[in-house]
Amino acid sequence: MEIARPIYLEKLLKKRENGMTKVITGIRRCGKSYLLSTLYGNYLRAHGIPGDHIIDIALDDIANIGLRDASHLYEHIRARITSDSTHYVFLDEIQYVKDFSDLVNGLAHINMLDVYVTGSNSRFLSSDILTEFRGRGDELRVCPLAFSEFITTTNSTVDDAWRDYVTFGGMPQASLMPDGESKAEYLMNLFRKVYLSDIAERNSIRHSVALEELVKVLASSIGSLTSIKKIADTFASKGNRGLTDKTVKRYIDLIVEAFLIERAERFNIKGRRYIGGQAKYYFEDVGVRNAALNFRQQEENHIMENVVFLELKYRGWSVDVGQIEIDSSKGERRSRAQCEVDFVASKGNEKAYIQCAFAMPTEEKREQEERPFLNIDDSFRKIIITRENINPWQDEKGILTASLFDFLLHPETLGM
Repeated sequence: MEIARPIYLEKLLKKRENGMTKVITGIRRCGKSYLLSTLYGNYLRAHGIPGDHIIDIALDDIANIGLRDASHLYEHIRARITSDSTHYVFLDEIQYVKDFSDLVNGLAHINMLDVYVTGSNSRFLSSDILTEFRGRGDELRVCPLAFSEFITTTNSTVDDAWRDYVTFGGMPQASLMPDGESKAEYLMNLFRKVYLSDIAERNSIRHSVALEELVKVLASSIGSLTSIKKIADTFASKGNRGLTDKTVKRYIDLIVEAFLIERAERFNIKGRRYIGGQAKYYFEDVGVRNAALNFRQQEENHIMENVVFLELKYRGWSVDVGQIEIDSSKGERRSRAQCEVDFVASKGNEKAYIQCAFAMPTEEKREQEERPFLNIDDSFRKIIITRENINPWQDEKGILTASLFDFLLHPETLGM
């Protein structure tokens, strides 16, 4: 079954023949190779590119083991250039090539080549691109299936598809498996035998048990502000004094770099500045998050917030956690209170403030969600996303309330 990924395909097409090496990164098994070799390759062939002008080499295939030497691979590619017209080079799992940066920089000097590379997240990170490719890398970050992509893999109703998605997430291979038991087993193996092992091996981490426990702590606290010091103190209280503040910070940075989780920084809306000390962490895939916890903690409200975060990132928004100080004085007693806006989303000159409310059963609950918005003195969009099945509507205060499924499946109705 072919899973369409139109947003990523469009992004690749915009980068086509731009004179830079396209570097496709993302968590392992999220569909990078499929996007490049199948979806993009099929598009090129369907639009007139001859098959011999697409040089597609899977470097993790034992049949290509002889091409893992940079010089041999360079000469192999040169030998396959048959004319002066553009040839497209797809190098899948480039980390298998020793001195791959020299190879890619060498290919960049051949004018008729348009070069694309993919690499496994733990061995080929976005931070490497800046140094290894000397400014010639153009990164495309790929994530697991968004809900709008996931729903194309099933004949279920939207509600049934959502229940599956919040449990097992959007890893492409898991989405095509026939039953929950198979999906759960796949995701748990992926988490422990691929992701954790890769991070530990790449970074010479001897205490992999502590690393796994840290991931579980982050998985249990999605949607909550997290302090590195507080995590370290928690470990120390349980007798694990080896995980100091410095070690916890290092481990979290490594987990973020490996694309297993993403960090959302706190942003002071009125002061227009970032606030250190605490942050929120969201998982790249909610199924992997659940697998880290052995599928024992599946609070739909927190998972919904994680999914909204991922959807914003998928659609190209930068996402922070908003904080705003409001007047909470009563009578002559003067006081200020800190309120949180779940997400401050930015894209170019656009900005949107978003609250995630699983349900708003009372007027008091609605006022609680609206309260931070009413203290923001700009005209950018202010949106409440709820799990409730409602039509989008905007009140007299300019606040738009919309259902989760409209946000995920019909974002144009929200201007997102």
